[in-house]
Amino acid sequence: MITVQVTYTVKADFVEENINNINIFITDFKTMLTSKFLYHVCMKDDGLTFEHIAMFENEEIQKEVLSTPSFVSFQQQRDEKGLITAPVIEILKHVGSSISLIK
Repeated sequence: MITVQVTYTVKADFVEENINNINIFITDFKTMLTSKFLYHVCMKDDGLTFEHIAMFENEEIQKEVLSTPSFVSFQQQRDEKGLITAPVIEILKHVGSSISLIK
């Protein structure tokens, strides 16, 4: 399993657009092979910092998910118009879970 955490901060005037873009790609993700990946997005209390956590069964599904046009568009818009701080990407080692989300 591949687990990735991405954290970044956006400008205050970009928050609403970022949330809208996230909702678009999440809607698209829901139509895909959801038993092979989990994608979760949270916003921190500052209202500007977002944290994405993704779990993928393997590299093939990771590449498929991350090449979804709505996700690519989200990244481009965020990177070109919204960022205060560059995304910090961390690879995490999955240790355990209360439920089995990814087979």
